Amino acid sequence: MSRVQLALNVENLAESIDFYRKLFGTEPAKVREGYANFAVAEPPLKLVLLQNPGHGGSINHLGVEVEGVDEVDAHQTRLADAGLASLEQHETTCCYAKQDKFWIENAPNGEQWEIYTVLADSPVFGCTPTDTTSCGPSCC
Repeated sequence: MSRVQLALNVENLAESIDFYRKLFGTEPAKVREGYANFAVAEPPLKLVLLQNPGHGGSINHLGVEVEGVDEVDAHQTRLADAGLASLEQHETTCCYAKQDKFWIENAPNGEQWEIYTVLADSPVFGCTPTDTTSCGPSCC
């Protein structure tokens, strides 16, 4: 299973959860303070909502979620062969999940793309102001 991820900045998380619950006819897969995600079956989509006052309605980042580390590695090799640079992150914590991932560093319009797999759930969002060593161009 692979699916595109769309991470949106939202003004009001509760209103946004209600809207996307109705739009996609499904409940959120995870809800935490300032964060929610939906695992939409049809169309295959991982929708991430990040409460970010003053930036609502804008894209936070884009991604592709894949099933395992081998797929992450295969995509990274394929994209490197195509001339796209990447930043690797192994066993990083981001968006309340432990992940292996990489970020595309040279998208033509500066958009941030990640290809990742979820290794385990996490009780914490990820990077903190004092620990940014495991963060990529953005940790959601």
